[in-house]
Amino acid sequence: MVQKGALIVVSGFAGAGKGTIVKKILAQDPNLALSISMTTRNPRNGEEHGREYFFVTKEEFETAIDKDMLLEYAQYVDNYYGTPKKYVEDMLSEGRDVILEIEAQGALQIKDKFPNAVLVFVTPPSAEVLKSRLEGRGTETPEVVLKRMHRASQEVEIIDKYDYLLVNDDIDTCTEQMLEIVRACHKRPCSNEDFVSKLKNGLSIYR
Repeated sequence: MVQKGALIVVSGFAGAGKGTIVKKILAQDPNLALSISMTTRNPRNGEEHGREYFFVTKEEFETAIDKDMLLEYAQYVDNYYGTPKKYVEDMLSEGRDVILEIEAQGALQIKDKFPNAVLVFVTPPSAEVLKSRLEGRGTETPEVVLKRMHRASQEVEIIDKYDYLLVNDDIDTCTEQMLEIVRACHKRPCSNEDFVSKLKNGLSIYR
């Protein structure tokens, strides 16, 4: 019987560097599978449909909601984001570890449906660094930067609901810490149900 994979949810403020960290750990761990999110936002330069995101219209997204095709969804800065259900369930059943890079609102929905999911929040070392990184990307207007900072001021209130907090001061250090978390997932009893069951059976005669 194939042991089910672990579900790791990565969230963080926009501009925290979570996307870069996820790409780095995917390149280093062949058992990791990235769940591609669906969104109604426009693609950024270099992004492709089906690679970074499934880019859909608002109407298409709302149809997916109505048909229960999403594990979670949220609205963030005037756009929808969501996680298609089937891909995640298939990968976990095959024993692959699945990374979800999603917003905090969606992460808490996932935790409700998958109590054994591991939630990781990525943040820059300070609010000032966060604002500087957002401005340095050059992809958002000053108005959108302020919207993202306002959203960050709300998201910071639910960080304590996460299992781990990673401060992204150095991208390589943060990536290694993330890999350590993924490896530790396999040491939890819930990730070794077959072994625990056999151990219980073996010891049952001594009760």
